[in-house]
Amino acid sequence: MTTRRDFLKKTAKGSAGLAVGSLLLPNLGFGNILGANERLNVAVIGVRSRAKSLMQAIAKYSDAKIIFTCDVDDNIIEKNNEWMVKTIGYKAKVEKDFRKILENKDVDAVFIATPEHWHAPMAIAALQAGKHVYVEKPCSHNLFENELLVAAQKKYNKVVQMGNQQRSAVTSQLAVQEIKDGIIGEAYKGEAYYSNNRGSIGIGKKVAVPSTLDWELWQGPAPREDYRDNIHPYNWHWFKTWGTGEVHNNGTHEIDICRWALGLDIPKKVTSFGGKYTYKDDWEFTDNQEVVYEYDNDKIIKWTGHSRGKIMPNQPGRGATIYGSKGSIMLSRNSYQLFGLDGELIKKVDEKEKSATLNTAGAGSLDVKHIANFFNAIRIGEKQNSPIADASISTMLCHLGNVSQEVKRTIHIDTKTGKIFNDDEAMTHWKREYENGWEPTL
Repeated sequence: MTTRRDFLKKTAKGSAGLAVGSLLLPNLGFGNILGANERLNVAVIGVRSRAKSLMQAIAKYSDAKIIFTCDVDDNIIEKNNEWMVKTIGYKAKVEKDFRKILENKDVDAVFIATPEHWHAPMAIAALQAGKHVYVEKPCSHNLFENELLVAAQKKYNKVVQMGNQQRSAVTSQLAVQEIKDGIIGEAYKGEAYYSNNRGSIGIGKKVAVPSTLDWELWQGPAPREDYRDNIHPYNWHWFKTWGTGEVHNNGTHEIDICRWALGLDIPKKVTSFGGKYTYKDDWEFTDNQEVVYEYDNDKIIKWTGHSRGKIMPNQPGRGATIYGSKGSIMLSRNSYQLFGLDGELIKKVDEKEKSATLNTAGAGSLDVKHIANFFNAIRIGEKQNSPIADASISTMLCHLGNVSQEVKRTIHIDTKTGKIFNDDEAMTHWKREYENGWEPTL
């Protein structure tokens, strides 16, 4: 019997994999492989909203345990400690500085649910420390980080999975396979949408940093700014220094589904339309946006995002529709619906358990399946549903949508690298400015 750590190191390199969808669910029986008392030790970094869904999914597995949680806000830590005891029956050790967790040799994998400007730098640091990584979407704050994270995974040879959990939906896997088999004929277009009615975030006032918050570490790689009263803990999404806007916050999911269903990677052209229309506040991105992605084979993906004002007439809050020469398929986290060219419903397949679609936590059975797949990839070399080399392409598309919006024109893309052709202004958005000493490197 090899040592536990040697086994984990070897299985991370496995590539044979199992068939897509053949997930091993709770009580996986890995005691027969690792020994009755062996398990994967994990840390969750950023423990407010989305992290609760991840921790509930992790807790369903007797062969994985959360041994550390981490956050830069003492209030969030305290509330999470209480929540953990009440919800999953135990409390993990706590660190406020994630770097101490990465130094701990007992930690096998980290889950990153921080603000987006931390996703790639933290994931790269974790890889360099020898950890496997589950990183929430988007996997990067900019295109430079996107490229660097993929390179880091290849260099350090650990499992990296992005939290685009619909890739683990049985109904979506079925639909994608049936699309490949020709159920809707020649599939040519994917339409992704998100509809919500977010309120104003107001005009922030410069105030003293709360005594419970490590504002320096919260900012990390981002250039330093004064603390204001409308940034933490959620509205950072709508500031360009830390967030990436709705096309990333929610569009990543549905754009990813369209790309997957159509079998597409990097587009040749990206055009974004939109603006900020609803409130006079500090929100820095578009609040209503459409992005069109054009491909060499005349296929297209279209993203429609209504952050502040519902799409009318009323539609479900989010989804993706794939159009083909013989019909269409509508996909959500909870179902797959097949329609004929006349729009008549032919069949519907529902997920056995539902997942949330519009709240900020997004909890549900898909987290359980997606995290199972992540753990199985580490333990037995199961084929990942969302390896970072592929997931990063969906993140890239969202970044390119934002770049087109910034320069207010169509941008032309190298379909092999994602780099923007003959547009120096657009390429200035490839990489951000970093606080001195914080830029991620290999």
